[in-house]
Amino acid sequence: MLRLRFRVLRSLPSMLCRFISSGPGSSPAGGQAPDMAEVRNRLREIVGVSTNWSDHRQAMKDRTSLSSLLAKCQEDLPPRRMKDSYIEIHLPLGSQHGLREKYLNVHNSVRFGRILEDLDSLGVLICYSHTKDPSLQRSPLSIVTALVDKIDMRKNIIYPDCDIKFTGHVSWVGKTSMEAKMHMLQYHDGAYSSVLDATFVMVARDPENKRAAFVNPLIPEGPEEEALFKQGEVNKTRRSEIKTASLLKMAPTAEERKIVHSMFLNTLDSTTVSFRSRVLPPNSVWMEDAKLKGLEICHPQERNIFNRIFGGFLMRKAYELGWANACTYGGSRPHLVAVDDIMFQKPVEIGSLLFLSSQVCYTKTNHIQVRVHTEVFDSQSGKHNTTNIFHFTFCSEKEVPQIVPKSYGESMLYLDGKRHFDITFNGTPAV
Repeated sequence: MLRLRFRVLRSLPSMLCRFISSGPGSSPAGGQAPDMAEVRNRLREIVGVSTNWSDHRQAMKDRTSLSSLLAKCQEDLPPRRMKDSYIEIHLPLGSQHGLREKYLNVHNSVRFGRILEDLDSLGVLICYSHTKDPSLQRSPLSIVTALVDKIDMRKNIIYPDCDIKFTGHVSWVGKTSMEAKMHMLQYHDGAYSSVLDATFVMVARDPENKRAAFVNPLIPEGPEEEALFKQGEVNKTRRSEIKTASLLKMAPTAEERKIVHSMFLNTLDSTTVSFRSRVLPPNSVWMEDAKLKGLEICHPQERNIFNRIFGGFLMRKAYELGWANACTYGGSRPHLVAVDDIMFQKPVEIGSLLFLSSQVCYTKTNHIQVRVHTEVFDSQSGKHNTTNIFHFTFCSEKEVPQIVPKSYGESMLYLDGKRHFDITFNGTPAV
């Protein structure tokens, strides 16, 4: 399945070339494409919010009057084409030194957490471009990120002093959800080359973000667009199958049970032959010793256009904690291979205490699979509620120790990590 996705993505550039001259995000002759600051300004205009904190809160209350503008059914909305939502965004790292500082990391590369923030903003704007009604000044829809289906890296190095270009468009549409396909390219050695491909799933809600809202249907044109749309259907089916087969709902497969049992037997002390006596195998690390945790106080500065904490900020913090865990575990600088299946289960309110927990859950040769779990603390109820789960695949510069679970719960984390790892490299879990 993953290989099919790659073939579809590689066929996209010819289609993008046609879009650049006609898409709403294209630059005028001799001009420059919009940058990320313009993307976020445009989002504020579409929703009708202010950068001022008190004005922003009032603007969100005023949006309730837009509910009457929502479509009663999808058939009431005009169909759109892929090129209607095409956007091209410029990140001028080559010419703007101040901007370069924001994206620079200690390895003289680009902070990937910042790229995650930009992809999240771009994905929302792409979907608003698909659903826009020229007769309305503000959109009655609240479009939010539901899932990062996949981010595949094409290069390990992102140069901090070379311009970056983002392109993207809606590639699949359901009744109330949309798939945004995005690509990042960087100008180096006289030409733009691919850095990553990303697929985000966005959902449309009413102005108060309380219930689902219908979005415009999508009409693919030509074999390339039809292939992209079909892949969106395949992605939806795959996500449903993975959710159904979750280890939280179903027992491990027979092959997975063999893996867990074999690892358990490998940790028994042969001199005592006791189930309670466990020995760590050579070149291994107990899973309980491969954790990193963090805490964030969610200030208004990190709010999105809907007065919640920006999803891109959450992704950046989770990625950086996951990267630090992979770096600590592997003993060398890790490179990101893929981001897989980021679920946004619950919005994070401003003022929340956000707890982040990173766990190395699977390893193979020089690859490290990291799971980051985030939750918020409700001071009134005293409860912790899960908001997000992130899955990152890293590649270390050298072979890493094998991660070994000790408890049954850790064994389930190990199998879940293996499933995500297998999806990244094989397209389906190898069970």
